[in-house]
Amino acid sequence: MKERSDSLTLKGLIAAQGRLPVTHPTVSVLASKQSTIEAGIGGEQRVAEVLQRYRFPFKNNIFHDLSLASDSYFQIDHLFKTPNYGVILETKNLAGSLEFRDNPPQLIQKREDGQIKYYESPVEQLERNIELMSAWLSQRNIDFPLYGAIVLAYPKQHVEIPPATTKILFPNMIPPFIKSLPQEGKSLDTSTFNWLSSELLRNHHTYIPKPIFESYQIPLRDVQPGVRCESCGKIGMVKKPRTWHCPFCKVNNHLAHHGTIVEWFLVVKRTITNRECREFFNIKDKFTANRILQSMNLKSQGSYRDRTYSMDLRSIIRD
Repeated sequence: MKERSDSLTLKGLIAAQGRLPVTHPTVSVLASKQSTIEAGIGGEQRVAEVLQRYRFPFKNNIFHDLSLASDSYFQIDHLFKTPNYGVILETKNLAGSLEFRDNPPQLIQKREDGQIKYYESPVEQLERNIELMSAWLSQRNIDFPLYGAIVLAYPKQHVEIPPATTKILFPNMIPPFIKSLPQEGKSLDTSTFNWLSSELLRNHHTYIPKPIFESYQIPLRDVQPGVRCESCGKIGMVKKPRTWHCPFCKVNNHLAHHGTIVEWFLVVKRTITNRECREFFNIKDKFTANRILQSMNLKSQGSYRDRTYSMDLRSIIRD
């Protein structure tokens, strides 16, 4: 089984809001995006719990939050794999009344407060994922059926207009739906089944988002610099010999710069220089900044004067 990975986008959104004034015009946009992502994660976790609890009477593997590449990159919320077929589940967690439109393809959400939102059609997403997954399997000479369904995370979601042909499920309907699929026909032998599971994991691509300020075109001058205290959450720790001191909660933490450098890469830029480090960490000594950057196991590029550092953000993800 592949569990769901941490969302770097969510980490970046949370960190960015903490680095902007509360009156900044983009804060409400970031907060709205955060709520949408958290709702999506909550829905996917609900589906994962159902699949984990149920004991299917046949061999299976389950992959959550799987990102692959065939003709293009694609991301699958849940892939349920048996020796006879695969099932792709696209999860949605949207409150209110839902309308699945076919022409043009879109999902319309009508909330109880009267607000109306429009989304890309999950039917289109599902069909595209099935097509790309089929191509990925064909490239490895694997030919077995793929089925799909859209899962609404909670029964309180009301479908006013359902899609014409795509199956809509609530989480507790997933096991019966999977069990109803045909078990006849050619099946993968044990060796191929296990190899395919390993191949899926080996080819999984961790999604690395753009820094938040770049995605939302927020100028660097708007960012609040300073080292964040992990104990109280406030920004403004002071550099002391061999440690950082928080003037708010009086805690000392010699590794406080670790979290702050991650925030830089998630929020501001993919690279950092010695000068940017000094400005962001509120330190004056370039040798101190150099020690910080070199202690973080970062990748470096360029000469001493023009050197930039970058981080492999996959190292901070909990799979």
